[in-house]
Amino acid sequence: MFAASNQLLWSMIGLLLTMGGTFLEAYGITLPWSWSQHGIQTFSLGVTCQVGAVLLIGCLGGKNAGALSQIAYLVMGLTLLPVFAEGGGIGYIKLSQFGYLLGFIPGAWICGFLAFKARPKLETLAFSCLSGLLTIHICGVIYLIISYIFQWKGTENLLLMPAIFRYSWFALPGQLAVVCAVTVIAYILRHLMFY
Repeated sequence: MFAASNQLLWSMIGLLLTMGGTFLEAYGITLPWSWSQHGIQTFSLGVTCQVGAVLLIGCLGGKNAGALSQIAYLVMGLTLLPVFAEGGGIGYIKLSQFGYLLGFIPGAWICGFLAFKARPKLETLAFSCLSGLLTIHICGVIYLIISYIFQWKGTENLLLMPAIFRYSWFALPGQLAVVCAVTVIAYILRHLMFY
């Protein structure tokens, strides 16, 4: 599909987007029919653009570039730089929510795989993004369950259902809104770049 140099370029772009998206909060705007009374107002979606960056690079760069960018992101966060939301370092592995970060790798790969199975249409790109998002959440919930079962240091007081609600259920509405934006952006860019 892509030459190795293109995949490397896309994975570098994906790494930068993911790092930037970690610290960039996602916002929405009020509905158009309320603009006459209150004007255009923004509101927080309660999530960052991080997951959107993961899915966007899968849609634009493909499965290999998407997975490679997320591997690089995890390696950087675990060894070199505080690029995660709460810093970084090898100790991050013991955090119960680390599974969501691990899920970025298969999530980006699945999103990229499905995004290039057919011509870029809104519905196929939306399906690939939703599949990637679902993969991220499945990995995160599995990691939460494992950390709950083994009671790792720092997770002794982990209550499983509240953790699943906090990291998955409450984040989903905002992340679904981000998926809609990523789908439209990927659709436009794929057509502008003729692939």
